[in-house]
Amino acid sequence: MFEARLIQGSMWKKLMEATKDLLAEAIFDVSSTGIVLQAMDSSHVSLVSMSLKSEGFEKFRCDRNISLGLNLPNLAKILKCAGNDDIITVKAAEEADTATFTFESTNQERVSDYEFKLIDLDTEHLEIPETEYACIVKMPSAEFQRICRDLSNLGDSVVIACTKDGVKFSVTGDLGTGNIKLAQSASTDKEEEAVIIDMNEGVCLTFALRYLNFFTKATPLSGQVTLSLSPEVPLVVEYKIPEMGFLRYYLAPKIEDQENMD
Repeated sequence: MFEARLIQGSMWKKLMEATKDLLAEAIFDVSSTGIVLQAMDSSHVSLVSMSLKSEGFEKFRCDRNISLGLNLPNLAKILKCAGNDDIITVKAAEEADTATFTFESTNQERVSDYEFKLIDLDTEHLEIPETEYACIVKMPSAEFQRICRDLSNLGDSVVIACTKDGVKFSVTGDLGTGNIKLAQSASTDKEEEAVIIDMNEGVCLTFALRYLNFFTKATPLSGQVTLSLSPEVPLVVEYKIPEMGFLRYYLAPKIEDQENMD
């Protein structure tokens, strides 16, 4: 038997909004320590990795490891039936072909439950190697979302360049070029408003803006986003979920544009 009760049920809604455009179907691996999802997007360009610790739930029970195959766009539709303040409980029996989602209003006056069909998925688990990154940028997630949205009006690819002075996002397209530079600003009172750059060496890499714009749908989950960059390895875009875990996206750099940038 698996049961997970989450007081801030809106987090499930945010997670589905942040993943459903990349992942049509995915397996949620549940164990006594929490819930883990790891899957490539349908075009095999990016990878999504999510981890929710059992301690973050008000109630969490998992008698035996269980894998739940879910269609994420359909699940997002069901979660739209939940109010933003609803408490959400997910239940599934072992060997069951459905999972039950229960939405309770905070005053308990309205309780709705939906049985959701599970799907059989056969996917291999991908090992993500531990990597030391040349440059790690922490910045406000809303700022990153705005940069990706603004620059995608000009072109398809963004060059992210890290130096000790700051981080620069550049795009070149048919309309012209655009550059947005953020200086380090650790002096701000609010940590999530700071831009903090931890750099071992300078990095200049090109990425597809289409995918970065998909990633920034996770902005409501966290006030801050972390970008980890190194030459020739995928970019990691991480949104920490307070007291719960994280949602990470991995995106390989575009190689063909690099020669033109030097």
